[in-house]
Amino acid sequence: MGKPVKVAWLFAVDLSIWVIMITTVAYVLLLSEDIHWQIAAAGSVVICALVHLALGGSGGSSTRVQANAGFRKPAEPRDIVKLVQIDEDGEPVKEWYIMGQTSLLIGKSNPMQEVEIDLADSEYASLISSVHAVLNRVNQEWFIEDNDSASGTGVRAASRSTAMKLQSGEPCRINSGDLLYIANTRLLVK
Repeated sequence: MGKPVKVAWLFAVDLSIWVIMITTVAYVLLLSEDIHWQIAAAGSVVICALVHLALGGSGGSSTRVQANAGFRKPAEPRDIVKLVQIDEDGEPVKEWYIMGQTSLLIGKSNPMQEVEIDLADSEYASLISSVHAVLNRVNQEWFIEDNDSASGTGVRAASRSTAMKLQSGEPCRINSGDLLYIANTRLLVK
């Protein structure tokens, strides 16, 4: 499981539910003369508090959610600065600084098409399409999309041991530490 992530809007919902519940219980305890209603109201507060604590509630200081193992957790506020092409031994071959950019083409430059991340001189250049993939930044998050390439594009999240092959045209969020596969060429996101 992923590291807990603070979620401000969930804290607001949590706090609102507790205020409504405590207000309702106070109303029942103060205005109801039926002891059964009073016991039920007090019991419901105790049960809700125990369930809240058992599910990892924070007691009101902040709300945290475990990132679902099947989904990528939101990116930490760590900017992606560059892509580093690495060889089979994990040694850097070439790097591209991408901070401040919004959209970058990955592929092989030729007289008809220029790309920002040019892999024409990579070991597996013959497997890379002219415009193989595209990187797009939206706010502070980066996404990669396969551009209907012949050899495919993959992403291995930093927290995973296997890569996921992308479907053409389906954006995938990337984070610092992830490894991008452009055919067999590996780009480390830093």
